[in-house]
Amino acid sequence: MYDNICKYLAENFKDDLATWLLGSPIKLTELSPTELSNEPIRADSLILLQSDNLVLHIEFQTDPEDHIPFRMLDYRVRGYRRFPHKEMRQVVIYLRKTGSELVHKNSFKLSNTYHAFEVIRLWEQPTERFMSVPGLLPFAVLSQTKDPTIVLSQVAQAVAAIKDQQQQRDIAAATSILAGLVLDRNVIKKIFRSEMMRESVIYQEILEEGKAKGMAEGKAEGKAKGMAETARKIALNLLGIGMSLEQVAQVTELSIEQVRVLQQEII
Repeated sequence: MYDNICKYLAENFKDDLATWLLGSPIKLTELSPTELSNEPIRADSLILLQSDNLVLHIEFQTDPEDHIPFRMLDYRVRGYRRFPHKEMRQVVIYLRKTGSELVHKNSFKLSNTYHAFEVIRLWEQPTERFMSVPGLLPFAVLSQTKDPTIVLSQVAQAVAAIKDQQQQRDIAAATSILAGLVLDRNVIKKIFRSEMMRESVIYQEILEEGKAKGMAEGKAEGKAKGMAETARKIALNLLGIGMSLEQVAQVTELSIEQVRVLQQEII
């Protein structure tokens, strides 16, 4: 779910992302991984953007994985094969604070082969860096702060000032989901109104994803079981972004007691 949120922000707020990572609002367009290879490495968090002279490769990671350095090398070679005259900037962005040494690895070494890339650990980034443009607001709560609750409240004020209502809803939903990495959902719920987020594109995607999974499982395991699993997954996702028991029950058609049981799974 966190990967999907980051992809959404990268796809819909390219200029904001470019300003943060490249230092200027370079116009970028999406680049499909299949353009670099017919058999791309599976990477749910992979984001490729391009301009006339640059390919920007971003990997959002909730938690570190030891194969990341090789993946960065692999995509650099693929990028060179497809666009030999374009510069390629590669950035791994870690979302959740960890003491693992893997989040400090920014190169791949093998005999005479050496490749380096950039690494950003959000919890080391200044909070103010994310407060000036809408597309970066959801990352602010994961930044360098001793009190993420205060930061979330500041983000909520900034979101409330966004004039475009659809953008406002989407940023609110993205913020509330990413905030779940560092804050209790009850805290998030007090700051962001779930009613507003229900109108967001992100909220609708959560519903559709749950339905799609349920349909696939329903074909394999039987319609009734698949539908039940669909309701369960949707309920967990909605509880995760701070919706009340009553609202979740209404959307999923589960009983209040069933939703309350699921609620205990994420506390």
